[in-house]
Amino acid sequence: MQRSLINKLVEWKNSKNRKPLILSGARQVGKTWLMLEFGKKYYKNVAYITFFNNNRFKMVLEQDYDIKRIIENISIETNVEIDPLNTLIIFDEIQECPKAIECLKYFCENAREYNIIAAGSLLGVFLHNNISFPVGKVDELSLYPMNFFEFVEACGEDKLYHALCEKKVNIINDFKDKYIRLLKDYYYVGGMPEIVENFVNNKNYEIVRDKQNIIINQYIKDFSKHIKGIELARINQIWDSIPAQLLKENKKFIFNNIKTGARFKEYDIAIEWLKRSGLIYVVNKISIPKIPLKAYSEISSFKIFPVDIGLLSAMAEIDIKTLIDGNDIFVEFKGLLAEQYVAQQLISMYNKQLFYYASKDNYYEVDFLVSINNNIIPIEVKSGYNTKSKSLSYIIEKYKLDNAYKISLNDYDNKNCIKNIPLYALNLLNI
Repeated sequence: MQRSLINKLVEWKNSKNRKPLILSGARQVGKTWLMLEFGKKYYKNVAYITFFNNNRFKMVLEQDYDIKRIIENISIETNVEIDPLNTLIIFDEIQECPKAIECLKYFCENAREYNIIAAGSLLGVFLHNNISFPVGKVDELSLYPMNFFEFVEACGEDKLYHALCEKKVNIINDFKDKYIRLLKDYYYVGGMPEIVENFVNNKNYEIVRDKQNIIINQYIKDFSKHIKGIELARINQIWDSIPAQLLKENKKFIFNNIKTGARFKEYDIAIEWLKRSGLIYVVNKISIPKIPLKAYSEISSFKIFPVDIGLLSAMAEIDIKTLIDGNDIFVEFKGLLAEQYVAQQLISMYNKQLFYYASKDNYYEVDFLVSINNNIIPIEVKSGYNTKSKSLSYIIEKYKLDNAYKISLNDYDNKNCIKNIPLYALNLLNI
């Protein structure tokens, strides 16, 4: 398997202003694999330290931040001679040792020549208020589940993958049926690397579902590991309600659907916790689309999407036969999966903050808004071939917007100000 973020790691390695790097992401998105693969490909040696169940090395950092002493200890711990130019130092599971995060500041200030990457969910940093995060002293990258492009390549469809990357529209149109079949698999399997690898090797949907449920249960156990009492109950309520919230035609998160009389102020900490842990994406509402979009967002009105579409399929208990027997998953579960898919791809491929539009009377809604070079781009998602959208036409005319996109199963079409982009070729978006 390949991960596109490795190109960013190469840029980091070659940067003259390189700082220690923090690679963040939810559990099971492949952080450890990516760091080790990067080290294997681009360095002579890799010195790998994990802080999970590693009390000895935690004590090393409890003493002080003498870099020379720390380097000597890393060398002994890993049995690797540390050459600043040719050795990649990896600190893994840093949420288990917040002192490891503070340590990065001193690598930046006193030993910038070392190539060091730290990885973790950063949830530990969020919860340990007595730890000083090294603001301005580290570079940061986020890793998400595998996007659809990475999935296509992992499935061995190299020619289809390169056609997407090279934006060969004619080939993409000609092999539409193959892309749709891969997209249906992706809707079900999702982008968790271990699950994708198992699916590629075995093509067994039941094993996929079993492994998805294992990951979901691990996430739930993490809730109780870090949070207690009423906040734990609220986190579980938010998490459990996500599929039902997304099944609604209007996917705005409704607290009253959790319990009668529930309000945002009761659940804001729980939502922030899930967001910081990388398990959800929060897409806030905007009623007046102006730049900067964030300034016009409504903090208490939003949609919530989970980290991965495959995990959402498992949480919603989508039956395996729906896919195997050839039923139209795009129609039957359009309210649940299409927007989730597009949100996940836009965030992972373009690293864009997403918003959605709703008029003040909630009559007109547009699924996503993004800001590009001080221009507002509305994006409407359609699960199948029916692409009629009064809301998209309304927002373009009312706010004099130049470009907009419809994402559907229809072929690519850029002849009008509203351009159609196939669901399976989101890199054709000009963002």
